[in-house]
Amino acid sequence: MSKKEIDPETASQIKKELAELRAQLENQKKSKKKAAKPKAEKKAAKPKAEKKDAKPKAEKKAAKPKAEKKAAKPKAEKKAAKPKAEKKAAKPKAEKPKKLTKAQIAQAKKDAKAAKEKEEAEAKAAKEAAERTPEDDLEEQFSDEQIRNFQIEKMDMDKLTNKVCEIIAEFEDKGVLQSELWKKLKLNSRDGSRLALRLERRGLISREKILQKGRWTYKLIIEQAPIKLESLIDSPCLTCPVEQKCDFENAYPEPSPLHCQLIENWVAVEFKKKK
Repeated sequence: MSKKEIDPETASQIKKELAELRAQLENQKKSKKKAAKPKAEKKAAKPKAEKKDAKPKAEKKAAKPKAEKKAAKPKAEKKAAKPKAEKKAAKPKAEKPKKLTKAQIAQAKKDAKAAKEKEEAEAKAAKEAAERTPEDDLEEQFSDEQIRNFQIEKMDMDKLTNKVCEIIAEFEDKGVLQSELWKKLKLNSRDGSRLALRLERRGLISREKILQKGRWTYKLIIEQAPIKLESLIDSPCLTCPVEQKCDFENAYPEPSPLHCQLIENWVAVEFKKKK
């Protein structure tokens, strides 16, 4: 068979028809795809809605055990409260302490008093130990006789005693620290302390324990000031014309130092001088 030849017009028309058919097919495919998309979306949306609906159900299910737990708490408390109540009820069942006899009470008081006295004695001993000074040790080492007869080599003890008393008397009731006094007299602390004890035994001075710069020491205060000749100057008694008749036992108007105007005037002037 011989092939028929197609003229150009027929070939172009066939091509146009084929192109139109292809265009129609493509349009149909596109419309099918568009129609398929909303269906897929709807299918995908359904499980979401289901999940949303499932949440409150899950919450409700989860809420139930909480409520149960809350309700269970007071029961547990009540159960725990029972043994406490039992304990309270058990207290009166405890045996009452036996009453002490008079002898036992007296012994307990005696023991308490002895313990208190022991505690006070220990506190006093601790205080004395803290306040102890070298002078206290020396006082224990020497007897009263050794202290009264104390002598410093190559020194006139009477002159030294008068000098010490004069210096202490200058400070009057305020007193002077013994360490300062020993420095003035160039005495070591051992000799100075024994000298202070000697003067105290004779009643010429008194010692007062004080705390000075964190250390305990003694302050010396005059008790009997030594007599000075200067104190008799201008005394009316030395030139008094009736001095031989003057006596403490005389009654007024006989001359007596107890009611002598001259002595009163002299004392008043001396007192003003001191001030």
